Amino acid sequence: MSRAFVFPGQGAQTIGMGRALAQAYPAAQAVFDEVDAALGESLSALIWEGEAEALTLTANAQPALMATSIAAMRALEAEGFSVSDAAFVAGHSLGEYSALCAAGALSLSDTARLLRLRGEAMQSAVPVGVGAMAAVLGLDFAAASAVAQAAAQGQVCQAANDNDPSQVVISGHKEAVERATVLAKEAGAKRAVMLPVSAPFHCALMQPAADAMAAALADVAIKAPVVPLVANVRAEAVSDPDLIRQLLVEQVTGSVRWRESVAWMAGQGVDEIWEIGAGKALSGMIRRIAKDVTCRAVGTPEDIAALKG
Repeated sequence: MSRAFVFPGQGAQTIGMGRALAQAYPAAQAVFDEVDAALGESLSALIWEGEAEALTLTANAQPALMATSIAAMRALEAEGFSVSDAAFVAGHSLGEYSALCAAGALSLSDTARLLRLRGEAMQSAVPVGVGAMAAVLGLDFAAASAVAQAAAQGQVCQAANDNDPSQVVISGHKEAVERATVLAKEAGAKRAVMLPVSAPFHCALMQPAADAMAAALADVAIKAPVVPLVANVRAEAVSDPDLIRQLLVEQVTGSVRWRESVAWMAGQGVDEIWEIGAGKALSGMIRRIAKDVTCRAVGTPEDIAALKG
């Protein structure tokens, strides 16, 4: 059996995530402690007892989701499972940082600080209300890309996330994205809905954030991951630290090629994928991409107990 570990992106966050792991596993608690220390604040208090609105802020959600994923990974390791048992790691958008941390390419403290900066930079790249994102259901990536192109009319409008065969997210200027939702329905989409996000991620409007990440990543040590990373913007495995650094910058404005990434892993013989951290959104996408791949969500002590069973 060939296994991959994947790590969720924004939208999976919930108040209380990771708390049971921290209570059950000292190694998981240590992750939250180290992230709090790296950020100079109690992010764990926000995650476990805060307001959902505050946790949803990009600058908080990104390091919080990573901390929860790494806490789950440390709990797995305490039970004898190892990232080196996997053939590949991958993550959806910010989850790519969780994947790199889990695979030993980035230190936990550096990952927390990078994601705090990434969240702040992505939020400040575009004034609130100027950009938007929409989910298009029932069109493939090529059709959704054509819709985005037609809707642009001199503004930015791009297919940002190729999530699965029937779900593509479009990102760009608000008016252009609104036009795209109308055109998508005319092109046969089942639904096209504006998303409750605070910024237009993974499009050209994020260039200021990409510049900020290029500067930050230049100063951070990146090691070769113990297992290859299937990179969002390449949809294939990479291990070279300098290439990883470059792709993390490209990822800010580039498309998240999740459908292709999962299909690529399945093509390499992966038949089991574990989603490590909060929620089960990726598992749903994976089932729609690669029907023969078994999915497991690993985010609670109960999930880990079931694996041992």
